[in-house]
Amino acid sequence: MSDPVSVAGPIIALGDLHLKLDSAAGPVNVLRGIDLSVARGETVGIVGPSGSGKSTMMMVIAGLERPTTGRVEVAGLDLASLDEDGLARFRRDHVGIVFQAFHLIATMTAVENVAIPLEFAGRADAFARAREGLEAVGLGHRLGHYPSQLSGGEQQRVALARAFSTEPSLLLADEPTGNLDGETGAHVVSLMFDLARSRGTTLVLITHDPALAARCSRVVRLVDGRIADADVPRSGLRPVAVPASGR
Repeated sequence: MSDPVSVAGPIIALGDLHLKLDSAAGPVNVLRGIDLSVARGETVGIVGPSGSGKSTMMMVIAGLERPTTGRVEVAGLDLASLDEDGLARFRRDHVGIVFQAFHLIATMTAVENVAIPLEFAGRADAFARAREGLEAVGLGHRLGHYPSQLSGGEQQRVALARAFSTEPSLLLADEPTGNLDGETGAHVVSLMFDLARSRGTTLVLITHDPALAARCSRVVRLVDGRIADADVPRSGLRPVAVPASGR
């Protein structure tokens, strides 16, 4: 394993990152030489057309997808040096993830869903911390409810509480409001930013919503697997065009 980067260094460092995937039509170059550095505590919005590689880049940062070539260092760790067990520990200890689809376990209550990563981390106080997390997102009265008994906004707040439960240094959010109406989505987003700010968590947010991206301290635009602009002026953001042939 390479020496970890300094705590004062970037939390994400991607160098000449390439990812090629096989398809029925032949190899597809999804990422084409990504170079990106994200400082600790920064909030970064990732924008770009569908098929530009945004979600794939997030999967690589989370250690859920291995690049074909290139350097991936996250939270001081060289992800290429980790086996699958090591990557699982890396995610457990450093990363929270929020998806557009809430990914809650239907047979578990809200508090049980939030407690899962804490139990995996061996926390004896898993359920106490899960209750605190749900109270922090305004769901202290919904501890024993199952996902089917919760609204979409409530389910996403449970997912937020779960993502923050282990106090990750990095939160990755992929279209977290995509399944929510405007008012509910705005409430969830405010909670996410408030939690990230109060806990010093770095936030990387994938979105098609220019207003949401503009809330971040920096905006990165991907086009066709490459970074077209790593510091898009937030005042100049426009709705992202989605090509008909987008993956």
